[in-house]
Parts: sequence; C-alpha cells; structure tokens
Amino acid sequence: MKVQQRRALIESERFVRDFPRNRRYLIGVSGGRDSIALLSLLVDFGYKKLIVCHLNHQLRGAASRGDARFVEKVARNLELDCEIGSTDVGALAKRSKLSIETAARFARLAFFVEVARRRRCSRIFLAHHADDLVETALLNLFRGAGPGGMAAMRKFSIHRIGKTKLTILRPLLGVWRSEIDSYVSQNDLKFREDATNAALHSSRNKIRHRILPGIEKQFSRDVRKTIWRAAQIWSEEEAVLDSLVSTETISAADLAVATLRKMPVALQRRAILKWLRARKITDVNFDVVENIRLLIEPVAKTAKINLPRAQHVRRRAGKIFIE
Repeated sequence: MKVQQRRALIESERFVRDFPRNRRYLIGVSGGRDSIALLSLLVDFGYKKLIVCHLNHQLRGAASRGDARFVEKVARNLELDCEIGSTDVGALAKRSKLSIETAARFARLAFFVEVARRRRCSRIFLAHHADDLVETALLNLFRGAGPGGMAAMRKFSIHRIGKTKLTILRPLLGVWRSEIDSYVSQNDLKFREDATNAALHSSRNKIRHRILPGIEKQFSRDVRKTIWRAAQIWSEEEAVLDSLVSTETISAADLAVATLRKMPVALQRRAILKWLRARKITDVNFDVVENIRLLIEPVAKTAKINLPRAQHVRRRAGKIFIE
C-alpha cells in the first residue's frame, strides 16, 4: 500500500508511537467496511498480535451467521487469533426493557470485557469514526444529555465490569465516513454490508439519513464538522471538570452535605453522578441527580430519593447515603 493512502486516514509514525506494535490488542470487527478498514490499516502498520473479536447479535438470522464466518475467514487469512461470540440481543432487549441499539451495545461491551479477561489483554481498537461521533452527540443531545453525554465518544475511554478493566481505543474518530469509503475502494477491501444500516426504525439511522441531511439542506452548510468540533471542545472541558472532583469524594461511602454545598452547582451534579457510578448505579437521569442535589438544601422538603432496583438515597445527620 502506498504511504499516502495510509496517511489519508492515520499518520502512521505518530500512531505507532502512541500504540506500540509489540503489544497485544483486541480489535472489534463486525465485518462492515469501517472495522475492516481499521483492521487492514493495523495489519499494514505491522501489528501482528491482534485478537479479532466478533459478536453475533442473532438479529438477522443467516446473515448474522454469515458475518461471523466472514470475520473468522478474514482473521484466518491474516493469521490472527479470533474470538467469536453470540448473544440473543433481541431477547436481552426485551428482558431488560432496553432498545435494540442499547442492548446490542451492552452485549458487545460485555463480550469484549470477557475476552479481555480470558486473554489478559486490556486494550481494544474500535472503528468508530467522525460521523459516528457526530451522530452520537446529536442522539445524546435529543435525549437530554449534558456536555458529558455530548462528548461520550472519546479517543480513549476506560470501562470496568467487575474486576476487569478495558481501555477502548478509537483511532478513527477524526476520520470521516467518506474518507473510509475511499480507502476501502482504493484498496479493494471486501466487507459485509448490514442492510439494517439503511433502515429508518432506529434513532441513529434517522439522524444519519434524515435529520442531519435535513439540517444541512436548511442551512446550506456542512454542520457535521461544526458538531464534531463542539464535541471535541466538550470532551476536553469534561476532562478538566472531572479533575476538579476529588477521588475521596467519589470513593466515600457517604456524601458530606457540607462539602457538597461549597461546590459550584455543576460540580455538585458531577460529584453526585460519579459517586453513584462508583456504587454501580449507572442508569440514572438528570432528574434523579438533581433531586439528590436538592437534598443538600437547608430547607429540603424530602429526605429520600428513589433509585433503580428498589434502592434509595437518603439524607440524615449531614450525610447522603444509599440504602
């Protein structure tokens, strides 16, 4: 492959410096063009210790099984290790009362973490790109997220399930879908097309195929780059705000009302959210966080806030705690 073709997506020298080739990495490969492009780049850069990971979501019958066989064959041809998993995402969504998209994301993350644990490999490459970041930012905005949700897709992020820590690496977040398409075409890469990517029943596909094109038509400009830029700014500012909340506050069994009162409102909310997450309570919305925050007011009329799974947050004797 010509050097200019590789640099059209990633500057190879800096990439190899950030991610040494002598380490082992997992790589999530769906079989679609994005993940196949990233896999091709990594192999071309000389990464020989990749473990290809693919989860069959069981959503498209024979087509899903065909994706798994395709990924297995690609890994075999490249002489790479391969891990294939399978989860009935439809049943998981129904059982957990989640959307298919959310259930699929949880299932993939659980699968990746399980492979990371067994293989003792704590880093995984994923092929999310600039368009994915823009769509996620809009999706989270429409759901009422703050800057943290708008900047949720980052180049580096850490996820923990149980005692296993997984570092997610997204080297293509500055690369646009059109650039990946050109790279795939120029290098004649074979991939699997997922027909559901064109269906309009999912929120993400509505944003991709209707909302973003509609906004661009109305404003006669490429709003994707503007949203992408804003998400980068939010991501950097989020890191600063996170650093202002002490680890002692987050790890404490109780939140001290007096300590919270001294914080600006933005840090109060952030401290409460991070404290909840440290207690494995993640599925909370703004209203829950705000109601807990209001417990610190001297004239608070309530001393109990309901949480998911029949848990509660209470205030007593100057402390906020979970029971």
